[in-house]
Amino acid sequence: MTAEDGTGDDGAGEDGTGESEALVGGMANAGAVVRRGAVVERPAPATAPALHGYLRALGEHGFDGAPGPVRLTADGREQLTFIPGDVALPPFPRWAMTESALRSVGALLRRLHDTSATVAVDPDVDWPRSMADPEGGTMLCHNDVCPENVVFRDGHAVALIDFDLAAPGRAVWDLAMTARYWVPMLDPVSAAVLHPADLDVPTRLRILADGYGLSPRERAELPGVIEQATASCRAFVAGRVADGDPVYTRALSERGGWRRWDRVQAWLVAQRGVLTAALSA
Repeated sequence: MTAEDGTGDDGAGEDGTGESEALVGGMANAGAVVRRGAVVERPAPATAPALHGYLRALGEHGFDGAPGPVRLTADGREQLTFIPGDVALPPFPRWAMTESALRSVGALLRRLHDTSATVAVDPDVDWPRSMADPEGGTMLCHNDVCPENVVFRDGHAVALIDFDLAAPGRAVWDLAMTARYWVPMLDPVSAAVLHPADLDVPTRLRILADGYGLSPRERAELPGVIEQATASCRAFVAGRVADGDPVYTRALSERGGWRRWDRVQAWLVAQRGVLTAALSA
């Protein structure tokens, strides 16, 4: 997720030697993620044991677009396989915002969902709720497919990293969360802070949906779900600020405060008809 909205933090880069290398990007684990050869080591989320089982099952079912679990360490860290490639960090470069890149993000998310639907979700795990689908679901969703959490090669998305916010939910919710960052679902003033100028939002939303292969029923639902997801992200930021988190407090102040969120939410409501029409075109 972006600096105001969340916690993408694994990073990726070109394959190298076995020497320790700090990986950049993200917020919650900034400075705490390192690569040693083919292994990435990072702070383990509370759900790490269940997530490792999930990631292992994805691989067993043929999905190669996620890190493989290596082990959990005694000092509360986890080790995962390193995925070589390029990750877009803010401000996002134009190569990451091309239409072909966007379509490939949709296709990669669809591959994840098709595989994830075959993996049973452990109902006894206390999955994080901060970014989760309020309606729940039987499939584990990523919930944090921001540019910092997608690995590219030759301009196409090949893998997802940082599953810390994964939780049961609907596919359309995960796609709505993804659209927020990749289309992006922001008014022009807000989008200009991190994204290239003059991105055609309705067209890009349709391209993402086309890349995913979204059904007609879910296309009709998507604009409303994006509004719902945006409200959830606002509540997440509000909770962090209320807890005195200096990173989120500073980011909120630097990007226009709550007026920025009011502007985004009002813009989404005003654009609902245009977005619906674009998705059904």
